[in-house]
Amino acid sequence: MAAAPGRPPEGSPRHADLRCRTILLLRKMRADVSSLLETYVEKQGLDKNFSLDSLDGVPTASTEQWSEISDAERLRDNLKAYWAFQILLNEILEEQRSSLSPNDLDFHESIQSVLLQVSALAYQLEELMVILEHSVPTKERSREARERGLFEKKLRGMKVLQELAQWSVRSVRDLHQLSSPAQTGAIPHASCSLALKK
Repeated sequence: MAAAPGRPPEGSPRHADLRCRTILLLRKMRADVSSLLETYVEKQGLDKNFSLDSLDGVPTASTEQWSEISDAERLRDNLKAYWAFQILLNEILEEQRSSLSPNDLDFHESIQSVLLQVSALAYQLEELMVILEHSVPTKERSREARERGLFEKKLRGMKVLQELAQWSVRSVRDLHQLSSPAQTGAIPHASCSLALKK
């Protein structure tokens, strides 16, 4: 069956290259987030074993129906999650600058670096959805942040980074699922072969 006019085939170099670059960015971001989380816990004087279940408003990567999700749903869920993390990381950065670590400029730069990676990732996912002609969801407006105590801010920041790390793992799996030969007929570029492994 011929591809729709104007639509690059799913195994096209453009689609494969973008998917590859997105996976490589995810792997770099995961390493950076893991390092930032270690630093964050130490600087905030927290224990990784704190229960964070009561904190809401952070996208959760786990899903019971992972294998049953369609390609469009995978990309949509990922895009919406990273849009949310852009807002959450901005809030964390402002909290650090204003009250939690106002003089720690290197720490602020580390958070900013991860925020920029999340922004780039969201852009690439949106571009991938356009290439594959999946409907791009409407971006929600920023919600008004409610007032939190210092300890709650610290815990919330830890949860955001923990969930972001989990999303980076899920996203690689989601994109790997998209690139399955049975689904797309795509053959990964040699330079991407390692990145496409689980």
